[in-house]
Parts: sequence; structure tokens; C-alpha cells
Amino acid sequence: MQSDKDRISIEEVQSKVEKAYAAWQKYRTFSQEQIDAIVERMAEAGRTHARRLAELAVEETGYGNAQDKLAKNLLCADVLPRKMRGLKTVGVLREIPDERVVEIGVPVGVVAAILPTTNPTSTAIFKSLIALKAGNSIVLSPHPHAVRCTCETASVLYKAAREAGAPEDIIGCITTPTLEATNALMRHERTGIILSTGGHGIVKAAYSSGKPALGVGPGNVPALIERSADVADAVAKIVEGKSFDYGTVCSSEQAIIAEESLRDRIVSELKKRKVFFCNAAQKDALSRLLVTPQFTINPKCVGQAAPKIAKMAGFEVPADTPVIVVELDGVGREHPLSAEKLSPVLALYFVKDFAAALKVSAGLLRFGGLGHTCVIHSQDDARIREFALAMPAFRVLVNTPAPQGSTGITTNVWPSMTLGCGAIAGNVTSDNIGPLHLINIKRLAYAVRRPEEAFTAVKPAVASKPDDKKVERETLVAAVERYLSGRGINARGASSGAASDVVDRFLQKRQAGGRVSTGSPAPSCSAPAAAPAPQITVVDFVCEEDVRQAVQAGRKIYIGPRTIVTPLARELGERSDILVMAERRG
Repeated sequence: MQSDKDRISIEEVQSKVEKAYAAWQKYRTFSQEQIDAIVERMAEAGRTHARRLAELAVEETGYGNAQDKLAKNLLCADVLPRKMRGLKTVGVLREIPDERVVEIGVPVGVVAAILPTTNPTSTAIFKSLIALKAGNSIVLSPHPHAVRCTCETASVLYKAAREAGAPEDIIGCITTPTLEATNALMRHERTGIILSTGGHGIVKAAYSSGKPALGVGPGNVPALIERSADVADAVAKIVEGKSFDYGTVCSSEQAIIAEESLRDRIVSELKKRKVFFCNAAQKDALSRLLVTPQFTINPKCVGQAAPKIAKMAGFEVPADTPVIVVELDGVGREHPLSAEKLSPVLALYFVKDFAAALKVSAGLLRFGGLGHTCVIHSQDDARIREFALAMPAFRVLVNTPAPQGSTGITTNVWPSMTLGCGAIAGNVTSDNIGPLHLINIKRLAYAVRRPEEAFTAVKPAVASKPDDKKVERETLVAAVERYLSGRGINARGASSGAASDVVDRFLQKRQAGGRVSTGSPAPSCSAPAAAPAPQITVVDFVCEEDVRQAVQAGRKIYIGPRTIVTPLARELGERSDILVMAERRG
């Protein structure tokens, strides 16, 4: 039976989605310049109110600390807008004259944004800015325990957008959120796409709604300290990342993994940074406190300071303790603290060699962080590449605190509070979500050839009459001349005779029973008018992000028979005609 609160909330959802849709009907006609001016004004307002909103989030939710939440707000109101400047999202995105293709950005409509309680203001800033940058309207659904701070953030951004000329109701925020209302928002006929951040249940609901959805998975981030690493620097950065906002970021480090030979140095550096090491009894108490019988994290422990968590578990640590460490010897349900902990509690593993370190790191990801994030501290690039290739994660960070690296504060990944985990985690993308995920691309394509000219395969030889052979030769010569002409080669020049020579050699070889190449005849041509072949670089590895960057830059990616191409990269590359198989030379 539907409660009065559910009914009121659902009615609010229906009203705000309809208003947001009407606003989008006007906003979709705005130019890129108008949109960019609105986004800049919103970002400025976000920066102005960043500290106040951070303090409000801590006051309402009790999670994290205001200083680190300020940093997350500024990531979204400062770093992100700078990254988006100059990015085309609506109208003509780019023209490809050589291919006679024009790409046009088309907004998706109303964005349904589901927000978490751990990052309620920064995620509101992030999702609102990328939605409007992409030419969409947005309706925010706050977590029930973070309504006031999320709605206040939406109000700040909406006021700024309106001052810059945005339509009325371009940003909406549900003031009485319920589970039923959130489901109604995701399933509303006017909803164009869902942008969901939260626990497994709400992300699954988004993917089950029947609407396009961008959801994310949990993180269980391993931080491997390799033998060549600057140990002091690595430990300092891991403690910094793990204690950031008291561990509320999904990409926070969850475990250190290192070879046994580094034990003394790592333990010494951790102690220098006032980390507390649990004994066996304290470890057991912490396990019982943090992990429920249903194997979920105790919500009372999420985002709490280390001394408070210790006290809840029944023991005391110094007031300035940043992180609590527990040494483990396994991964899985029989080792509860090997899971994601969403608090400043860090597992520690010492293993015999690098191969064992890789195994533990991958095991942690498979236990609860598939596709998310991992970190390696090392000065050995070969080891770094080996780690990257072995890990089932799509953000592989090097020599950085994990939360700051994964979100784009200390690295050049896209600044984001929504980190996709790819197909292995049931997500539609492995990207850091940005405005280009909230548009569709329309392609204007002009005819450049007749249907019969599209195929290069030579038809099988058949018995022919003498006159037929003459017709065949003339047809082939004409086809080769068209091919060479399209590449700037004068195939009819008196000094060349390129087309005739190629066809004659082809027919002679076929008559002799030799194997005939069905590929391009251009390499066999000796036409002096041909320009020198451009220098190309064949890459060893291609991921989805490489393809997206190539699409934006309007360049090709050259691959060889041994190039590793991820399935998502190959799919996107084939759609975009970006991947080019380099011809063998020499």
C-alpha cells in the first residue's frame, strides 16, 4: 500500500520531470556559446559556495570532513569546468572533409540523477554541470539522509543558471525522496537517461528501469608498492588517499600489497605517519563492527574518523590517528576486512614476490572492485605495464593517492565523480563519466563512391573468350586509375603507365597460376607522382579511452597483428572508423 509520503513524492517527481522536459525543449535550441556561458556561471557559483556546502554536507550526513569535501566540491566546480572549456557538445562537433562526414551533437533530454549520501554536494555539482554542458535538463534525486545539502546545492546552481539565461525549471531537485519516487523518476516516460551513483541496489534498479543508464560499481582498491618504489613517498600518498574524507570515496585505497623484503621499511614509514596497527583481538573486533552478517558495511562506520571507529569497536587509538591498519593473509569472505570498507581502515599484505603481489591485487578487485581502480607505486615502467595489463580494473594509477588520481585531481583522466567499471562489472562504460556520455552523435554522410566501387575483392577467374579478356583488362585498368587518382597519383601520365603495368602484372601472374593479392594495388605502383608514405606509429595497446580521444582529435590509431585491443575499444573503433591495420613494410 502506498503511503502518503510516497504519493506526495511521486507527484513531485512527475511534476518536476514534466517541467524539466518543457525547459529542455527551449534549451535544446541554445547555441554552444549560450550553453557555455550558463555552465561558467554555475561553476562560479559552485566555487563561491563550495566551503559552505561542504560544511552543510558533513553537518547533515555525519560522513567525512569538511576540508576534504571542499576539495571534492572544487574538483567539480573548478577542475571540471576548466577541462570542459572549448569542448563542443551541441551543433556541429567536427567535420571530416576527406571522408565527407559531419558529426552533430544531439542532447538526450532529461537526465535523472541519483545521488549518494557520501558525496551529496560534489556529485550534485558534477552531474548538473555535465548535464547542462551537454544541452540537457536535469532532475536530482537526493539520498534521504542528504536532502537539505543536496537541494541547497541544486538551488545555488539553478539560481546561477537562470541569471545566465537558462530556461525556468532547467534544474529540479526532489525535496521528499523515497525509493518509490526514485523508481518513478528513473521510469518516467520523459526521462532520457539515468546517471546513477550509489549502492549496488540503486545501480541495479537503474539498469533494470528500461531506460539508458550510466551506473557504477563498488571499489576495492589495491595499492601495490613495488621494490623500485620510493617507499616513503608511496606510504605517504597511500595514507593521504585512505584518510581523504575518511575513506568515503569508492576509489580510496583498501589494501597495501608489497613483497616481504619491504616489510620493515613500510611498517616504519606507516608508524612515522601515526598509523595504528591492530593486534589479533582488535582485528577481530573491527571485523565484527565494520562488516554485517549480510556482508555489507555497517553504515554507522562509513566516513567516520579512525579514533571514533576504534572506540566503537571497543579499543582506543591516539586522537591524531589517520588510519587503522590490519595485516591479513587472505582474500574473501573468511577475511571480512579484505572487502571495501568506506572508512579509514586499511588492510596490509606481505607476499614473497611480484607475481604473488599481482595475484593478491587481482583477487581484491575480483572480490569487490571489478573494473574500478588500482594503484602501483614504482619507478620500473616494465613492472608498471605488467601490473596494468594484469589488473581487472579500468583506472590504473601510478605514484598518486588513489581518490585524487582516479577523479582527475592529480592525473589527466577526465575529472569525474562517476567512475564507470565496464562490462566486467555490469556497467555500460569503463570511462570517467563526462558530458560526452550525455549526448548522441548524428552523422551527416555524403556519397563518395558507387556501390560497386566499395568492394576490393577480385572476382574468381573464369574461362573467357579472347574478346572478354580485352574487356576485362580495360575494366581493370579503369578501376586502378580511379583508385590511384583518388590518392593524388596521375596514373595516365606518359612517364608512368602505372595502371596498365599493375593490371598486366596481375593478369600474367593469374594466368601462371600464382597467388594474387586481393588488397590495394598501390604498393605495387611505381608512379613518381606519389607523395612519400607518411610515418605512422603502430601502438601495442588500445583501450576505449584511447579511441574516444582519437575521435575527438580527428586522428586514426594504427594497429598491428600483435596489438592488444580491448573489446569495447574495438567496438567503438569500428563504429568510428578509427582503427587502421598498418600494412607490413620491408
